[in-house]
Amino acid sequence: MKFLRILLLVLVTIISSCSSNNDPAPVDELDGLTKFKEITNSTHTIELYKHMTGLEQGYNEIALKIKDNTTNQYITNATVTWMPLMHMTMMTHSCPKSPVTKVSTAGSVYQGYIVFQMAQNATEYWDLKIDYTINGTAYSMTSVVDVPASAKQRVTTFTGSDGVKYIAAYADPHHPAVGLNDMVAGVWKMQDMMTFPVVDGFKLKIDPRMPSMGNHGSPNNVDLTQTGAGDLYNGKLSLTMTGYWRINLQLLNASNEVLKGEAIVENDPLSVSSIYFEIEF
Repeated sequence: MKFLRILLLVLVTIISSCSSNNDPAPVDELDGLTKFKEITNSTHTIELYKHMTGLEQGYNEIALKIKDNTTNQYITNATVTWMPLMHMTMMTHSCPKSPVTKVSTAGSVYQGYIVFQMAQNATEYWDLKIDYTINGTAYSMTSVVDVPASAKQRVTTFTGSDGVKYIAAYADPHHPAVGLNDMVAGVWKMQDMMTFPVVDGFKLKIDPRMPSMGNHGSPNNVDLTQTGAGDLYNGKLSLTMTGYWRINLQLLNASNEVLKGEAIVENDPLSVSSIYFEIEF
């Protein structure tokens, strides 16, 4: 009996050890993100995070955490919405934005995107209102946010041949490389000054060129399309060398009609589209 008890203890120890070793490592929901701002009221502090630096003109992926000021614990059961507003001299307007969703069920990080189609200046500025509900109690915070101009053109606003005002914004790759890159962009329309829904079922044609190298192009690019309604647009961006690239665009509707943008004329170093993105790496 003593031998059996010892054997059972050894088996339990082995099984416990194997189980512990196979437990999944905890996921860092803030991996690769940097906190760029805190907003505080009497009950909570909202921490805002982003890849690389702070906000900029164009597409911004934003994560946030809500901390209870009394317990210093992060909230895991909030419902969050946000409203960015540009305060101009003669008007106030919003911009394209996504819903705010949780990164994981048990976690405390909430995320979404905001597309600031214009930059702040000396007299015009953006603020961000965040409304959130915890256990049936509603809270709200509003704060001015810094939105400087982007170094390269990452967002373009234009009116299509159908009379609709559109916004197209570059989202990915964050770090372009020589070769074939997964490319992501978004297309929205201005329904009114506060409402900018995603445009569904269109195509964003791309033609990347290097102006400093005779406006040469690249092979194997794949135009951007949606996987499903409400999604961003995905395709492939071919970059054959480092340097400055202009990604010429054409926006086509569901009937394959060009609403804005021009095809590039081969062997013409001055040929450009009226709508484009810029990258340099």
